[in-house]
Amino acid sequence: MILTFFDQFSSPYLLGVPLTLLSMLFPTLLLPAQNTRWITNRLSTLQSWLIHTTTKQLMIPLNKPGHKWALILTSLMMFLLTINLLGLLPYTFTPTTQLSMNMALAFPLWFATLLVGLRNQPTTSLGHLLPEGTPTPLIPALIMIETISLLIRPLALGVRLTANLTAGHLLIQLISTATITLLPIMTAVSTLTTMILFLLTTLEVAVAMIQAYVFVLLLSLYLQENI
Repeated sequence: MILTFFDQFSSPYLLGVPLTLLSMLFPTLLLPAQNTRWITNRLSTLQSWLIHTTTKQLMIPLNKPGHKWALILTSLMMFLLTINLLGLLPYTFTPTTQLSMNMALAFPLWFATLLVGLRNQPTTSLGHLLPEGTPTPLIPALIMIETISLLIRPLALGVRLTANLTAGHLLIQLISTATITLLPIMTAVSTLTTMILFLLTTLEVAVAMIQAYVFVLLLSLYLQENI
């Protein structure tokens, strides 16, 4: 069987059963177990601090009515963050490299923010489609452009997350393949590519964290427009 660089993004199967759902549920194992005490060890202390800091940063753009979404946004942030980071481990699968999964997360949440705006303040929400002071001849064209830009938001969310993670995984695989190939031929060049590989892996860890944060932050900004 001939393998390609893109085979790492295909969903793994075991006895004909896709393991994507299992890989999505695996991050729950990292959550602290239920206990009668608030903080049991240093790991739970670090997790509590991280969740508190993340929630605080996500709630900064939102006014008080938007704080009802704190649990959803923080849970989504932790979910994406753990999946992205676990996907960097060897012999693992990253579900967020699949556009279908990212769109399944982006579209319902974006549509929910849109429905909140149409229910609470329909005039203001529809007013975003037409900037104030627009010349009369440009009104039809601007309404079409703003409508397209509004509808393309969930696609941009899904494609951004998929493209960044896919590109990073491909670069790591390409450089690691080059390192192994050059090792018996040019040891010095192989050592240099190994150093580049370590730097790229560090960068990919940062990208995995940033992309999870950007995904949720953009959702919170879309929510702020509608509340």
